[in-house]
Amino acid sequence: MATPTGQSQPNPERIFDTLNAHQKTAALKAGIELEVFTAIGEGADTAAALARRCQASERGMRTLCDYLTILGFLTKLEQKYALVPDAATFLDRRSPAYIGSIAGFLTTPEMFDRFRDLTAIVRKGGSLQDDRGTTEVNNPIWVEFARSMAAMQRPVAEGVAKLVNADAGEKWKVLDIAAGHGVYGVAIARHNPHAEIFAVDWPVVLEVAKENARAAKVESRYHTIPGNAFEVDFGTGYDLVLLTGFLHHFDPPTIEKLMRKVHAALAPNGRAVTVEFVPNEDRVTPATAAGFSLIMLAGTRAGDSYPMSEYDRMFRNAGFSSNELRPTPGPQSFIVSRK
Repeated sequence: MATPTGQSQPNPERIFDTLNAHQKTAALKAGIELEVFTAIGEGADTAAALARRCQASERGMRTLCDYLTILGFLTKLEQKYALVPDAATFLDRRSPAYIGSIAGFLTTPEMFDRFRDLTAIVRKGGSLQDDRGTTEVNNPIWVEFARSMAAMQRPVAEGVAKLVNADAGEKWKVLDIAAGHGVYGVAIARHNPHAEIFAVDWPVVLEVAKENARAAKVESRYHTIPGNAFEVDFGTGYDLVLLTGFLHHFDPPTIEKLMRKVHAALAPNGRAVTVEFVPNEDRVTPATAAGFSLIMLAGTRAGDSYPMSEYDRMFRNAGFSSNELRPTPGPQSFIVSRK
């Protein structure tokens, strides 16, 4: 209904829905855990059939699937459910692009606890966890991250391999900083049989990266440098340095410090590729990249999602001659920096 001035009548629905948004997380998590999306893909398309397949009550399954339909993950016609394209691609376990494992990291108690007192976090201007934040030495949450988030990053890693023309097969020495699951370095090694990968991360996390390198049959060219990226000796002569989802944890002076170290490690004409959430200059668009700043406020002491103008300034201050923003197959962006 419109007011006499033509404006929409004020409506509290957005407020109600936002304060109940935790239910959306719980519903999607339950759908993944019960394998609802896989079951529907297999042909169990009614509440009764899904209850049998997923070992759940019919009432519970009907209510959950109706809610997932409301959220847009399913469609419903004549009491039968079907997958929308995103759900079929990313949430059916039979799909090669399945990413349901990300619920293992994104819904951990540690992730939820970050936002338990956002009011206090806003007042402080950073995480309340101090020495137990996500940048803590050997924080076990990064092992969970490495195991859970690899599937979502593989398409982006393939995008990096394409961006740098890894298929050309040049003899490369590649440094992967905060390698985590290792899929970025592994993708380069898969596409380029002459690339040697050197991965930096905590020792326990690098075990996951080595597992992925073995699975990809590139373990003979996959080397590890365990330790703190700000403290370990990278060595020199790298043709390519990868910084994937790492810089957002830090403030500009800390980023510049690391990038000076990266610059020194690169060979002449070497490149650094950064993968980050890069919002527009208004810091409110696009939504996913811009909204990532709240995650950094709650989970780090000084991290942020920085617009390209700030990355360009930080990287030039560190010695890089040029920085170019490129799109990725997802909400992140690539920044290609030249020595």
